[in-house]
Amino acid sequence: MSRLATRFSDLKKHHRKALIPFITAGDPHPDVTVGLMHDMVKAGADILELGVPFSDPMAEGPVIQLACERALKHNVSLRDVLGMVKTFRKTDAATPIVLMGYLNPVEVMGYRVFAKAAAEAGVDGVIVVDLPPEEGADLVVELKAHQLDMIFLLAPTSTPERMAMIGAMASGFVYYVSLKGVTGAASLDVQSVVDKVNQIRQNTKIPVGVGFGIRDADSARKISAVADAVIVGSAVVQRVADNAGDARKISASVCELLSSMRTAMDKV
Repeated sequence: MSRLATRFSDLKKHHRKALIPFITAGDPHPDVTVGLMHDMVKAGADILELGVPFSDPMAEGPVIQLACERALKHNVSLRDVLGMVKTFRKTDAATPIVLMGYLNPVEVMGYRVFAKAAAEAGVDGVIVVDLPPEEGADLVVELKAHQLDMIFLLAPTSTPERMAMIGAMASGFVYYVSLKGVTGAASLDVQSVVDKVNQIRQNTKIPVGVGFGIRDADSARKISAVADAVIVGSAVVQRVADNAGDARKISASVCELLSSMRTAMDKV
């Protein structure tokens, strides 16, 4: 059983939902990332989502675009991100790690080489934002050969037929993008999320995570009532940006947010 499957199974036994924070690897400096990953786990994160910096992050709003720019100033590459995961694994063998990024760096490395390197580093799952399921079969094969989960995105506009297709291909969990727009945009319509997640559950048996638009403890609490996982990105990355000159302040601010979310979610 994969780390992701094990984590979701353990959480279900204890009637809890997964808290999944996102940070961009190497933001604001490569030396900050691994320590922040450990601190987020201590603050209540169940799974970590680590963004691979990319020059054209088309699904991201300005907060995460700027995070990519800060990381790329230090020339943080896909191999550097894998190195960070490997370092994290020296002292944490249990927390699942999902890489989130775009196809170009993976294609440059090569699917087989990437899958092998990711598995050896200790990665558990991969989200490739701009790889639709119709074109994802080759990467899925390579990832499965190394026991890595391929996590696909679903949107408010996804049809039942597409949900079924993705449900059949995906593993680990499916990621429901709760808003029509980029990360950090608009605000949540919780009832529409409830309706869509219920529809998704009719088309897949794996856990459903919800991201985009979750900003605070209250929105995390509301989404945790319906989803298996609450994914928070821009709200975390903004706190990194606000304290970019001081690693300790970054950790304190991010962990304050995650702790408040964890407490609210556990009351549901």
